[in-house]
Amino acid sequence: MFSMIMTTLYSSVSLFVLTGRFSKLGPEFFDDLQDFAYRILPKIVVTAAVAWLLTRALKTITNRIVRITERHAASAGRLAQVRTLASVIRATGIGFIVFLAMLEVLPLLGFKLEPLLASAGVAGVAIGLAAQTIVKDCLNGVLILVEDQYNVGDKVRLAGLSGIVESLSLRKTTVRDGDGTLYVIPNSQITTVANLTRDYSVATINVSVDFSADPDKVLALLKEVVMGVRNDPTYKDVFISDPTLLGVDSIKGSQVIYPVQLKTKADQQWAAMRETQRRIRIALAENGFLPGDPLRVYGSNAQFTGAHGPETGTKTAVADPTTAKPNEINPFTGEGM
Repeated sequence: MFSMIMTTLYSSVSLFVLTGRFSKLGPEFFDDLQDFAYRILPKIVVTAAVAWLLTRALKTITNRIVRITERHAASAGRLAQVRTLASVIRATGIGFIVFLAMLEVLPLLGFKLEPLLASAGVAGVAIGLAAQTIVKDCLNGVLILVEDQYNVGDKVRLAGLSGIVESLSLRKTTVRDGDGTLYVIPNSQITTVANLTRDYSVATINVSVDFSADPDKVLALLKEVVMGVRNDPTYKDVFISDPTLLGVDSIKGSQVIYPVQLKTKADQQWAAMRETQRRIRIALAENGFLPGDPLRVYGSNAQFTGAHGPETGTKTAVADPTTAKPNEINPFTGEGM
């Protein structure tokens, strides 16, 4: 059928050319026209049709992946990642298909690929050298998406900047910090990722108590307070596990540090931490425990234990070191005054 149509078309064109103003054209023109119609044109049509079908298939597959993700996505950040990756695959695939189709069609039209490929190679090297940073950005962006290093909405620390991820693309990541400043970070500058909201968060409260307090009583009081917050209906769903008391961490002067760790859901530790600190402050005051001071040092054991003197049996007066006057020295003689 196609052969009959082309034969009829060729006969009509030949008759028109021979009887019209194209009658001066030689037989080579008609031979080339017939060769193009019978041999080259069908190949071009088939190549274009295959390229179109591959493009449609690629778009259908990527759109289906996005729709499936929309129905089963766990978070908006994951959906944004899939959409970005799907768009990259679609654009890259279409470009590759068009490139292959051009390699098939150009030789049929009489173009020689060797000079074109040589020129394209030189141009590609020049463009690669000039835009190598952009290439690094895109490659690192692909790795960030594939490895799921962070999502939109995560609190992260990137390139020395901290904040919440607002958008993520192959070339850049935008982060907004606590005072509203928006940072645009090229992905090639991201060498270390600190994700502050992945899986869970741990808040540590360093409780400072005076050296005179009994450590066992302090730990028992802290345990009671933190478990009260843990079992509070307002904060019960925030905690992942019971708070942890690490005991006595350090002693500086009259200051004794008792660390308390709260393990909560990702980025939900702040309210529970503030409430725990408030209750600890009230409980220490109610039980007469003084806050520690790293600059205050007691002179003897009796000063902070209230021990009785060995001979008189009377309670030794405790001197308040904060009321002691500094030693005064005569600037002329160097003697104490």
